Amino acid sequence: MTTKGKSIGRQITLSIVVASLCSTVLSIAGFYLFYYLMEVFYPRWYDTPQTMLPSGLEWLWIGLTATVVIVLASLIASRLTWRIITPLNSVAESLRRVASGDLDARARGDHTSMTEAATLVSDFNSMAERLSRMSQNRVFWNAAIAHELRTPMTILRGRLQGIADGVFEPRLEQFTSMLTQLEGLTRIIEDLRVVSLAESGHLDLRLQRSDVSVQVAAVVEAMSVALAESGFSVTLEARAALADCDPARIRQAVLALLENARRHATPCPLRVYVKLAEGHCTVTVDDGGPGVPDELRDSIFEAFQRTDVSRSRQSGGSGLGLAVVRAIAAAHHGTAQCRPSGRGGTVFEIRWPVHARR
Repeated sequence: MTTKGKSIGRQITLSIVVASLCSTVLSIAGFYLFYYLMEVFYPRWYDTPQTMLPSGLEWLWIGLTATVVIVLASLIASRLTWRIITPLNSVAESLRRVASGDLDARARGDHTSMTEAATLVSDFNSMAERLSRMSQNRVFWNAAIAHELRTPMTILRGRLQGIADGVFEPRLEQFTSMLTQLEGLTRIIEDLRVVSLAESGHLDLRLQRSDVSVQVAAVVEAMSVALAESGFSVTLEARAALADCDPARIRQAVLALLENARRHATPCPLRVYVKLAEGHCTVTVDDGGPGVPDELRDSIFEAFQRTDVSRSRQSGGSGLGLAVVRAIAAAHHGTAQCRPSGRGGTVFEIRWPVHARR
C-alpha cells in the first residue's frame, strides 16, 4: 500500500481554514441575500423603526445561516475524521487479532489515507509479516533440528543398546563408529550455536592481525585426504594476506565451504583463492558443478537450505554449513555470496574489510 498523501497536520489546518472561509462567505452572502429579499418582497420592513438588536426575521435568518454553516463544517470534519480513524481502527483491530495469535492479520488502508496513517498501516503490516515469518521459521527450525539430531542419537542408542544386550561385541570398531556419530552430533550442535549467536548479535570474535592465506592453507591440507577420497583435487592460489580476523572462525568458514563442496558438488578440481583487493580480504571456493539453481541462489545461505534434499541426506549434510559461513562473514562485517562459476559450477565467496571493526 502506498503512503502517498497529505499529512494529518496539514489536512487539519486546511480543513479549519476551509470551514472558516465557508462560514465567512456564507454569513456575508446570507445577509446580502436577506436584505435583498426584504427589499424585493417586503419593502415596508425598511419603514419600521430599527433598533440595535436584530429583529425576529433577522434572528431567523441568522439561525438558518448558522445551521447551514454547522452542517457544512460537520461534513468537512466527518470526512477528515473518517480518513484518520478508519486506518487507525483497522490497525487496532489487527493488533487485537495478532495479540490473540492470528499472525495473518493485516491492517487495511486506501489511497485516501493520509501520510501518517498510511505509514502506520504499512509499518504494522511489515511488522505482522515479519512476526509471521519468524513463527513459521521457528516451527521449521524445531522440526529441522529434531530431525538432524535424531539420526545420530538413534544410531548411538541402537549401538549402545546392542552392546548392552550382547548383540554387538564391545570391539574397537564399534566404539570408533559411535565416536564418529558423536563428532557429527557435536558439529551440528556447534553449528546451531554459531548460527543462533549470530542471529542474536552475540557471536563474539577474537580479532587479531593474521595471515589469512596461512589459515586457509591449513584447512586445505587438513581436508586434502577426505577430498581426495571423494574424488576431488584442490588447487590453492594464495599470497600473503594480512587482515583483521578471528583465525579460528575463518578456518571454520573455509572448512564449511570445502565440506559443502565435498558433499554436494560432483568430483572435480576445486580451486581456492585468497586475495586482498580494495581494502577487503576475499576467500573463494570454486567447484565444477552441478551448480545452484537461480531460484535458490539468494537463499542458499539460510539454515537447512538444500539444493538436492535426497543427495544431502545420503551424504550426511545437516544443512547448516553455509548458514555458519554467512554468520561468520557477517560477524566480520563482511558478506557471503554465491554466483555461477565459469566452469559450470558455483563460486562461494566470503569477503570482509581488512581492518574489521571491533
